Amino acid sequence: MNKNDIADIRKRFKLDTDLLKIADIYNVYIKGETSEIFHEESRSFSLLDREQQELFLNNFKKVLGGKLDEKLFEVKFQPQEEGQADHTQRLLYEGLEADDTADWKENMQRIALKMVEERPYEKDMVITFIRGNYFKTTKRKADETEIDMRDEVYNTPFILGSMNQTELPKSSLVFDFIEKEFKSNVLVDPVIKLASPIGGFLFPSFTDNAADINHIVYAASKANKPDFQFIENVLNGQEIMTAEEDKAVFEEIVKAVIGEEVNSRTLAGVYDEINHMLVVDKESEDDEEAPTLDTVEVVRVLKASGVKDVSMEKVERAFQQVVEDKTYEMKASHVVPSYASKSIKISTKVAEIKISPQDLRYVKQVNYNGRRCILIEVEEDTMIEGFKLIEEELLE
Repeated sequence: MNKNDIADIRKRFKLDTDLLKIADIYNVYIKGETSEIFHEESRSFSLLDREQQELFLNNFKKVLGGKLDEKLFEVKFQPQEEGQADHTQRLLYEGLEADDTADWKENMQRIALKMVEERPYEKDMVITFIRGNYFKTTKRKADETEIDMRDEVYNTPFILGSMNQTELPKSSLVFDFIEKEFKSNVLVDPVIKLASPIGGFLFPSFTDNAADINHIVYAASKANKPDFQFIENVLNGQEIMTAEEDKAVFEEIVKAVIGEEVNSRTLAGVYDEINHMLVVDKESEDDEEAPTLDTVEVVRVLKASGVKDVSMEKVERAFQQVVEDKTYEMKASHVVPSYASKSIKISTKVAEIKISPQDLRYVKQVNYNGRRCILIEVEEDTMIEGFKLIEEELLE
């Protein structure tokens, strides 16, 4: 599943669309620090009033918000053991295929109980499940009309789960226009925080418009902060790596090959080479998997960046040392910072400077009169708080 797949299904969560139809919704209310269901409600989504439908649709869009491998993760299911009736992949697949709403509800209830039995939550929770059908149109041809384009669509039945905390509304002072007096307004009904889900999932994942029941899309509450315990024990998913962790792995591998010290020209070359991989991939309009960095690609990138004495043996040893796996692959998009924005921070005791990877070659550390200095090559006047700096001839 790629970012375009996510973006397309996400934008379909809106009222009155024929490209995403939600059949059933099942809500489970669980009291804080318990592992029992306090209340449950299952009904047809179409029977909700429009205001409720819109609130839920916005919630589902929030679940699928964020970048892949930062907030959204495609997780492969663990193999099912013989006789393992509560494996989440089995429960979801059976729920998706169930003709009887009661069977779908029963399977979703078992998943909800797995969530709270694994780790009771401090606050009251509402867990929402929906099932429906997502329709994706084929790519439009030059001579096709909008109607022609919709003659052929890909149909993917799906289940989406959303986890939301509740909170009690704050007491407030109100003015009663009828009685003409000030009153305290004390509300006791908990508010379900649909605008900020703390987790969720989409099943199945889909690739090239085909459903992939061996993967599930997990949504974390915060970027690069997945709940590994939830993934493993509730979703029965295999281990994942975040984009942040992939970047850290790459940095450690490079350090193991070339050492802790590097000049800005070499580092800029590394980022240029990896960014070129991403540009070529984007221009190819290929829906295959994103470019990755394995041992072969790391050797190529380092050599192209001007690093001397790089060999396959050195790189393989570095992979083995850092991740204990010579076949490990890192996504190229995880490794290079945002190329055109000021995504690299240069930290010193005197100042912090932000610069883009493509401008890193203009920064150098130099020695002046026995002191280490940062030299930044600029083409324009340097402004500080509205003042233009005077050019000083200090370097000989």
